[in-house]
Amino acid sequence: MIRILVEKDHKQTMDFVSVMPAENLFIIGDIEAYGFTNTIQKLWGDFTKDGEMRGVLLKYDSNFIVYAPGEFDAKGFADIINRDETYEFISGIEQIVLKLEPYLTIKPSNPRVLYYAKCEHANELQEVPAQIEVKKSTPDDAGRIIDQMYGIPEFATSTFSVERKRETLSNGSARTYFIEEAGRIISSASSTAENSQSAMIVGVGTLSGYEKKGFASFCMSVLCAELLSEGKMLCLFYDNPAAGSIYKRMGFVDIGKWCMWSFK
Repeated sequence: MIRILVEKDHKQTMDFVSVMPAENLFIIGDIEAYGFTNTIQKLWGDFTKDGEMRGVLLKYDSNFIVYAPGEFDAKGFADIINRDETYEFISGIEQIVLKLEPYLTIKPSNPRVLYYAKCEHANELQEVPAQIEVKKSTPDDAGRIIDQMYGIPEFATSTFSVERKRETLSNGSARTYFIEEAGRIISSASSTAENSQSAMIVGVGTLSGYEKKGFASFCMSVLCAELLSEGKMLCLFYDNPAAGSIYKRMGFVDIGKWCMWSFK
């Protein structure tokens, strides 16, 4: 049985998704930030006849996210999506999203799939040499961070917002560590979508001309160590096997693949 989730479902829903905090980073974060009554999002639960939750579908803005670790009513969730005329994305663990596909009336225009990895301990993080200073950003650094992002070839075609960066640094849902030279940020690593249980690592990169010196790894190590010390499980997406090998040397392990299907 599928029904809308309301505030009285808070504990059951959080208990259900918190079993896998890395896989459910976005759902946990959205529930903590917006609850069950904010008009920016809506949640549905799939239940057995005994009232046991077996699946969650969340719509935040124009993005649907699905989670169900076992059998669930894939057709029922797909019917909800099919009736919605405003969605643009469907995201989730690949094997779960694929169960929806046979029932979707519209097929994705860009069915992107990324590797998904998590880190639960700091044992393999790199020690920063004494001569290297890794700084923690403040909201005032937002402009310089975005300038650096656009200066990295793999991020050059992405869309970044200084205002959004400043906002997330201010409200605690993100943080950035960086290395600078002559007032210019040359390498950085950031978190995003932070919640009480997990955080996503993003924006790991170094400007051209400063590569192969370990700068990004140093920034990432300091960032990850701080987050892990707060009891947060870390996760990240990657589609470049070379980058994946670096992350694995730092203690990240693959936990599957993540679908980011676009219907725009």
